[in-house]
Amino acid sequence: MIQGIDYAAIAPPLILAISAIALLLADAFDVPRRVLSLLSSGALLAALIAVIVLAPGDRRATFCLPDGLRAGGPRSCSYVADDFTLLFQGIILGAAVIVVLLSLREITDSKMPVGEYHFLLLAAVIGALALVAARDLILLVVALETLSLPIFALAALRRYDGTASEAALKLFLVSVVSTAIMLFGISLVYGATGAMHLDRIAPALAQLDADLDPIASVGSVLVLAGFAFKVAAVPFHFWAPDVYQGSPLPVAAFLSVVSKAAGFAGLAIVLALGLPAYGHVWGPVIAVLAALTMTLGNLLALRQRTAIRLLAWSSVAQSGYMLAPLAVGSQRLPEAVAATTAYVALYAVMNLGAFAVVIGYHRRRTLDDYRGLARHAPATATALAFFLICLAGLPPGVMGLFAKVVVFRATVAGGVTWLAVVMAINTVIGLYYYLAWAVRLFTPSAEDEAHAAPGLAARAAIAATAAGAIVLSIAPQIVLQTVSQAT
Repeated sequence: MIQGIDYAAIAPPLILAISAIALLLADAFDVPRRVLSLLSSGALLAALIAVIVLAPGDRRATFCLPDGLRAGGPRSCSYVADDFTLLFQGIILGAAVIVVLLSLREITDSKMPVGEYHFLLLAAVIGALALVAARDLILLVVALETLSLPIFALAALRRYDGTASEAALKLFLVSVVSTAIMLFGISLVYGATGAMHLDRIAPALAQLDADLDPIASVGSVLVLAGFAFKVAAVPFHFWAPDVYQGSPLPVAAFLSVVSKAAGFAGLAIVLALGLPAYGHVWGPVIAVLAALTMTLGNLLALRQRTAIRLLAWSSVAQSGYMLAPLAVGSQRLPEAVAATTAYVALYAVMNLGAFAVVIGYHRRRTLDDYRGLARHAPATATALAFFLICLAGLPPGVMGLFAKVVVFRATVAGGVTWLAVVMAINTVIGLYYYLAWAVRLFTPSAEDEAHAAPGLAARAAIAATAAGAIVLSIAPQIVLQTVSQAT
């Protein structure tokens, strides 16, 4: 079987694939570190430009089944570049550019091999881009593993650091188990429906025989469990705090934003396009997962005294908010997907901003180390306080408040009122540790010791995320309108 390939549709991941190989070869010929970093960021920007060029055009698809494979059936495609795909690809690539900027100092300080670092980072981004475009279960799994495998190596790239190796091992073991669970779920769904493409699975499940209903139900829940690991949802969350702390900080930022965004996109695709007929099965499961995830994440964040572990547990709690709208099941599912997508887009900006400051001042490990930061770096302290207020969902961080209102409204509209109540309680809990950290920034320190200032790249990352947060706080409707069109 010979078919044409729409190279325009796959341009973003294709650009990164060629660039990743070129970077690895350039590193073998001792190209300077700064040049390799520029090549990496240039490749990401080129892929982002390709996404922007594709955005005004029509939906594109490739790797499709022949028209006559099933009489009267639709032309099913494995890779689809529609508005939803391009929106998430834009989020992923924009966040990856910030991660590269934050990596420049870390690579030098930690003495990591720069060529391998950028090759693995681009490979993980390729997996994320393919994941959000996948429309069959096989490509979804392959893309998910392409995203995950390089991260194991990135987490352990500080080879002399036993903590980094331990973090990578924990991430690897949990990932292997979750992948096995997900593959078993896919085998059950395929056994019940005889299809792998989501647009064929959905009608098959809607007309499924009663004898196969338990098999499909179990398969749907197991597929959901595989994505629960990727988004750090309870009970697949316990890798997150140790991995965030043990990994290089830019890798933790990548996990917190890029990997999480790709995971939620893949989850939304599977639920909305493949499994809507079983919303009554996976809806209550997601509701319980969301409640447990936000509650456990917030309660444990209250106990943290180091910045990176607080951000880790905060990231777990934020996953619970993102899951909440999807708990509506098949009721008002498009609105729920739009709410989750909007939250992911807004969360990416404010969480990356917080990570940018923490990476820039990596010697300030505990929260108390941030006391008096406003005296030495008033602009940076103000930016971090603004990011924390956004994460808490308080004015003037309107983007964070807007994000929580959107998911709260979608959850209530879907009839899951009890989950909305849990969400409101958790929002109040989250206020404490975000504001406690923000207050420290403007509290005089007993030692009043100045730490090394962030490098130029880190300052650029902080400025970019702060500008994005300010714009989206002034006009948050930009995100909602874009997401509404995409979903």
